Amino acid sequence: MDQTYKIRDFGRAFCLLILIGNSFSASAQISASTQIKVDGKVTSATGHSVEKATIRFRSGSNQLTALTDTAGLFAIVLPKSASYNINVSAIGYKPYSIVYPIQDSDHLTLDPIILAMANDELQTVEIVGTSGKKYYGNYSFSATKTATLNKDIPQAISSISKELIADRQAAVLADAVKNVTGVSQSSFYNQFAIRGINQNEEGTIINGMRTRQNYFNQPLTSNLERIEVIKGPASATFSSVDPGGSINLVTKKPLNHDRKEISISGGSFSTMRAALDFTGPMNEEKTLLYRLNVGYENSKSFRDLQFRKGYIIAPSFSYIPDDRTSLNVEMVLNNSDSRLDRGQAIFGATPGHQNLNSTPIGFNMGAVNDKFNTQDLMLMANFAHRFNQNISFNIAYMKQNWNEDLLEHRTNNAFAVDENNNPINSLAGMIAVQRQQKFTTDNLSTYFTLQSSTFGLSHQVVTGYDRITTQKLRGGGINTAQGYRLKDGSIAARYDVNKKDLYQFSTFNGITAPVPNVSHFNLENPSYTVKNLSDYTFSKLEIAPAFYLVNGIYLQDQIKYRKITLTVGLRQEWYEDYSNYKLNTERRISQQKLLPRFGITYALNSRINVYGTYLQGYQPQGNTSSLVIVPPPSGSNFKPLESDLKEVGAKSEWLSGKLMVNVSVFEINQKNLLMNANDPLDVNRLIERGAQRSRGVELEASGFIHRNWQFNAGYSYVDARVTQDLNPEIVGDRVQNTPQHSASVWTRYNLNSAKFKGIGFGAGIQYSGDKLPLYIRDFILPAYTVVDAAIYYSPAASKVQLSMNMNNVLNKTYWVGAQNYLRLFPGTPRNVMFNVTYSI
Repeated sequence: MDQTYKIRDFGRAFCLLILIGNSFSASAQISASTQIKVDGKVTSATGHSVEKATIRFRSGSNQLTALTDTAGLFAIVLPKSASYNINVSAIGYKPYSIVYPIQDSDHLTLDPIILAMANDELQTVEIVGTSGKKYYGNYSFSATKTATLNKDIPQAISSISKELIADRQAAVLADAVKNVTGVSQSSFYNQFAIRGINQNEEGTIINGMRTRQNYFNQPLTSNLERIEVIKGPASATFSSVDPGGSINLVTKKPLNHDRKEISISGGSFSTMRAALDFTGPMNEEKTLLYRLNVGYENSKSFRDLQFRKGYIIAPSFSYIPDDRTSLNVEMVLNNSDSRLDRGQAIFGATPGHQNLNSTPIGFNMGAVNDKFNTQDLMLMANFAHRFNQNISFNIAYMKQNWNEDLLEHRTNNAFAVDENNNPINSLAGMIAVQRQQKFTTDNLSTYFTLQSSTFGLSHQVVTGYDRITTQKLRGGGINTAQGYRLKDGSIAARYDVNKKDLYQFSTFNGITAPVPNVSHFNLENPSYTVKNLSDYTFSKLEIAPAFYLVNGIYLQDQIKYRKITLTVGLRQEWYEDYSNYKLNTERRISQQKLLPRFGITYALNSRINVYGTYLQGYQPQGNTSSLVIVPPPSGSNFKPLESDLKEVGAKSEWLSGKLMVNVSVFEINQKNLLMNANDPLDVNRLIERGAQRSRGVELEASGFIHRNWQFNAGYSYVDARVTQDLNPEIVGDRVQNTPQHSASVWTRYNLNSAKFKGIGFGAGIQYSGDKLPLYIRDFILPAYTVVDAAIYYSPAASKVQLSMNMNNVLNKTYWVGAQNYLRLFPGTPRNVMFNVTYSI
């Protein structure tokens, strides 16, 4: 009986399990019939996948969210509904919304979602980075101090993105800006000619703020989001800028999604580089973001004795509690140990007769114990708050400390002389310099942005206040050894042939010549030895403490009526320069200037804007502003550099914003030019030279020919002429160190077939017309064309990119600039760089 009950109980349990299973099955069938799987893809207008885009689906009380993967793909299971409101958002793109009907099926693939680049009003001060992957930038925060599309700014602006910097492996600024129309490298220093006008030593603009950036050393690009070249004077926006244009370095800002990238490079001239770029949110709400950029370089050079060891550490943090308020804080530590490269010398040169190949391009006149060590530490903070839709407030602050420690042996820009004061063209006169100095800079920029509409006109008003101070701290000094030895053991600044009996003499190749304080450099038989500084007699000079202060207030209004936009502005600036700051012999000069700005833009249609602009520039030239050591008070007596720009042009976008084509015609006038006198007895002596005029045409195009094929190209014609000078014979002549014609193109194409997917090719050509040396007119640097190439490979399903860049493929010998016979700056011969980049 017990067995009968057991069988009966088992049968009941089995029937119960079947009933429960059928119940779950029916429930599952009912559930499946009320759900739908939805998937799709999010891309940019340029066809690139948008990673980490947020897609929100909402219908009644149902609200679900999906994120795109690295390919821009997403998938989600939704409860069935008649329709869903779909909202898509991603950093750097405009929000996208659509009401989408849900079909009566189990699976739906949405039409491709295409996001347009954002022009975010909140980021008047740039707080959050971008995820774009294109060569060009189509907006600027600095040109008008508002987030404005370049197309709508009545002034030429060229932009080089981090993607183009990476594809070219452009480790320093000069490698990057050679793709910018109208920009020409002048030397090995951080010095360029823009639109035919040579830059002064004022420094570089970083995130729209003036710095005391080192003039003699090229900054690394590891922490740069993009490089903007704002053409022409822009003193209405910035304080004291070069008439030809301003190079604005925009640093990378945090992203609201996790991304990590490590890059290692190596190649010619024993070059080794490494970089990392980590970014992402620090909390679940994504209100606190971080970014860390680190770069390192250890390299030799094709130039004898030259090397560079440097690193950059750049952490930044952004706090964005809501869509009205944002704060960014970042630090940049840039440390460089190197030697200052004064260029190649040639010998046997006389006016009209010179051989640029008389010495190899690696020829250097330094010493093995020379050094040039600098450290640059910057702290920057940006805060933005929008009170309502019409009023916002911005404030930015920068603190910078810059230190220099220099020992160099360099030419005094003259050849040695024999006992009759005739030049010995195989011996270069030399000086030895020890210099240490420190600068500190404080830069404050604060302004309100107001939007309003009156009588059918829309206004975007910016009104603000700038305060900039730079101080040469006490404790700096310069020791200089130069001149000729006298029999009594003292030093004479120059050789006086009428007082031969006072000088010491020696014989060189049978020629009797006065003995120099620092041995001449034998151009025919160079010798690189450790120099004993105790062999020299130094003159010693304290670098006097100095201080300059700039206060500026400005008002700008962008007035829009239908297709017309007027940009008008005024800036009042007050400048004070103190030499011998806080000493009993302190001297102060004061200057002030009212600077106007006027521009007009007319939209011919949705693709093409034409514009015209007039700007004035103003640049004080006091002792404090220059790296050259000019004993006060003479350094405070120079007139300010004044300039103006007249420009017309057209800016256009094609292929749904994938292609940009711009053309501009300009004239820039400047007067009160301050230049080195090229005086062998005083290598630091400065003189005012008169006035110059620069006219020209620029054409640039950048964008995508195909979704896998993008390019950056440009051409410029610059006719720069001397209009006034101390020497009336050169009035009307060409301005030195700038080519009349220049052009460049760089392009990258990625193969898309299944067999070759992951392989890409890059190629570029740079052309520069001939140039005159900066300080003399006795010879011409020849024109040159340089060809570059690259190959890229990203293995399938891999997060690694391998690349190889070959620069100067044809091994062309050329010179990017020159100052005189003893300072030519040759271009780099053929070189190869390999790179491995790992991204997650």
